Amino acid sequence: MKLINRYIIRQMAVMAVYALLAFLALYSFFEVINEMGDVGKGSYTGGKMLQYLALNIPAHAYELMPLAVLIGGLIALSQLAAGSELTVIKASGMSTRKLLGILSQFGLIFALATVAVGEWAAPKASRYAENMKSSAISGKISTGSSGLWLKEQNHIINVREMLPDHTLTGIKIWSHNEHYQLTEALAAETAALNADGSWQLNKVSRSAIGAEQITAAREDSVRWPVSFDAALLDVLLVKPDQMSVSALWTYIRHLESNKQQTQAYQIAFWRKIMYPVAAWVMALVAFAFTPQNTRHGNMGLKLFGGICLGLAFHFAGRLFGFTSQLYGIPPFLAGILPTLIFALWAVYLIRKQEKR
Repeated sequence: MKLINRYIIRQMAVMAVYALLAFLALYSFFEVINEMGDVGKGSYTGGKMLQYLALNIPAHAYELMPLAVLIGGLIALSQLAAGSELTVIKASGMSTRKLLGILSQFGLIFALATVAVGEWAAPKASRYAENMKSSAISGKISTGSSGLWLKEQNHIINVREMLPDHTLTGIKIWSHNEHYQLTEALAAETAALNADGSWQLNKVSRSAIGAEQITAAREDSVRWPVSFDAALLDVLLVKPDQMSVSALWTYIRHLESNKQQTQAYQIAFWRKIMYPVAAWVMALVAFAFTPQNTRHGNMGLKLFGGICLGLAFHFAGRLFGFTSQLYGIPPFLAGILPTLIFALWAVYLIRKQEKR
């Protein structure tokens, strides 16, 4: 039985990887068309574009993982059914419950892969991609692991991060004179963008550097005038879909403590929690849509229906998110309902198959 288990899991995993690669190729094709308009701006060359596309692959892989599990599972199980292998496996004594256990192992493998890609690979790669592209196009900023670097007149500015509400964090400013001698160093924990384009620095530590001594001071708030376009800071903007679960949870707590709206980020949080579960559920949905033998003559129709179902799930999450914000549906429900509905439907179809 262990040999059969490994055989089924291997067949489904290979097909799921093929399906994922096919979808990634399709996404990349459309992204190439979309990015061609920006090629030639600043130093954004064709090579930079390919690098940008490659860095966005983990984010696309994360989004497409449940769909790949569904379609890969459908193709693999349909091939087993077409060759009567599924019938032979059941005749050898394997019950539907054991077969579902094998499918659960297959789904769990891709659920863990979804967690790894969504929590570590995709956020870092996507953020680096956006930084690289913005730096190449604008030519006025430099980005790296320490954040955003800007040069303005006699000041060198470093901003570590910008949160979704446009709050800046980890600001450091160094000032120099006309001889490029350091005259002042300033550090602020956070900063808010004022309507006139200036920054309101909070919890400021500054050191005035003289010829013979350094004078340190602390201030609760300092207004800092800037002359560059605030749009340059968008390179640091952390989008909810690019944040990890822990980062989303921390930011939601921050918004709640400041009595700000959290619904959009709570929806993103619950979607992140449920997305690996969705990859597991799609393995069950694949089994539910697989004909148990070829006598029914509807294998192609079921395969097509399963693919349409996968696409419906892919877009249902976004639809539920928008609906939740419009009609005040609790974020928890908006996050879990798509996966829950598909799980219940899969269970219903499997039980219906067993009663035949």
